[in-house]
Amino acid sequence: MHAIESLKYFIPELILLGGAFLTLTMDFFVKQKKLVGEFAFLVIVVALCLSESPAKPMSLFFGMFELDAFAHFFRCLALIAVGITILLSLGYGPLKKHYSGEFYGLFIFMAFALILVAAANNLLMIFLAIEFVSLISYLLVGFLKNDPKSKEAAVKYLLFGSVCSAVMLYGMSLLYGAAGSLELPAIGNALFYAPFKPLAIAAVLFFFVGLGFKISMAPFHMWAPDVYEGAPTPVTAFLTVAPKALGFAVLVRVLDMIFWNFRGVWSPALVILSILTMTIGNITAVSQSNIKRFLAYSSIAQAGYILMGLAVFTMLGRGAILIYLLAYLLTNLGAFAVVLFVGGETRSDSLDAYAGLSQRSPMAAAMLTIFLLSLAGLPPLAGFIGKYYVFAAAIQIKFITLTIFAAINSVVAAYYYFRIIRLMYLTPATGPAFAAPSKALTIVLWGLFLSVLAMGIFPSFFITRILG
Repeated sequence: MHAIESLKYFIPELILLGGAFLTLTMDFFVKQKKLVGEFAFLVIVVALCLSESPAKPMSLFFGMFELDAFAHFFRCLALIAVGITILLSLGYGPLKKHYSGEFYGLFIFMAFALILVAAANNLLMIFLAIEFVSLISYLLVGFLKNDPKSKEAAVKYLLFGSVCSAVMLYGMSLLYGAAGSLELPAIGNALFYAPFKPLAIAAVLFFFVGLGFKISMAPFHMWAPDVYEGAPTPVTAFLTVAPKALGFAVLVRVLDMIFWNFRGVWSPALVILSILTMTIGNITAVSQSNIKRFLAYSSIAQAGYILMGLAVFTMLGRGAILIYLLAYLLTNLGAFAVVLFVGGETRSDSLDAYAGLSQRSPMAAAMLTIFLLSLAGLPPLAGFIGKYYVFAAAIQIKFITLTIFAAINSVVAAYYYFRIIRLMYLTPATGPAFAAPSKALTIVLWGLFLSVLAMGIFPSFFITRILG
């Protein structure tokens, strides 16, 4: 489909692009920056309402993008993540003294970039979209330019990201050299022939390096704890879910369309990487004393569980990835919403700030408990549904070793999540009661809290809409 004809199927993206430029323009004229943030949220809501799943897959812009149910799911996931993050940012104290209008504009650009990543069907577009996301991420991480931790986190993120992007680009160059095409289906057909097998194996390993960085997969996870700790809390919440989810989207599309004939090579590698990722994340999280670093290592472990579905790569495995990503997004953003509230009240990200939280803010303590139990995978919560499906996918094709390691890691994870719960309920409070959260933060907390419960209690409602 040529470019002009493709535009009518690209309406949500055009709204985001126009809204981003308009948000940046409003920043010059509107003194009350909260209005700029509310406008940015409205742009996201309009784009989400106009997003429709196509009746059949469509190739847009001369085959550069593929609009299908898979891309639509990640489009909605990206818009939800950005919308929630903007609401979290409206009451974030450190932003009030900085250029918050630019902050909201960058997030709309981020939503646009993430959608491009999900729909890209061409090596060049995949690379450009991923780098678009990366560049905006570097800016958002270092947005508090007077905060030394924020600046340090941005520099570390940039250095690690640049190296991993270069490795992935080299893998793409090998594929282009072998197939003479940038289109994913054409490359997959070319790599079917035996002479290209060594080159395909090298290329898939390079892809794992580049995209492994985006999803914080071990051993490419080293950047995550420092970056998550130093970034503004709303940005940290966003980075733990949206770029990770879209990294998995690219991996699924690339493995399905290019490396489908080499599953015997990359599937065992992903089993090992899955075990390594969840083990490193869980074991390291036990010793953390900073809540943002704690959740950073928790997010690394969660990536390991999602990799189980990718390693299996059956129909059930791919469906499990989507279900887990939705459950993880709702749960982790909810946990960070509580972290944002407690951090604003105590001016601290230390775990000690959560001592006696049940006395200082019973609502926040109860909600954080539900979010942590969901991350642990306990029923009847959203996290349990996600883990049930990835475990079921692994057991279905008898990946018993992977299942055993995942079960052991789930026990370790439950231990350190209950550590926070014990701190909130069994340790005496060290300060006065907290004030009520802002309206925006209250909406986010209750919305995510009810969504996590609803997905656990009525899973069929969500699953039928995810899997179709």
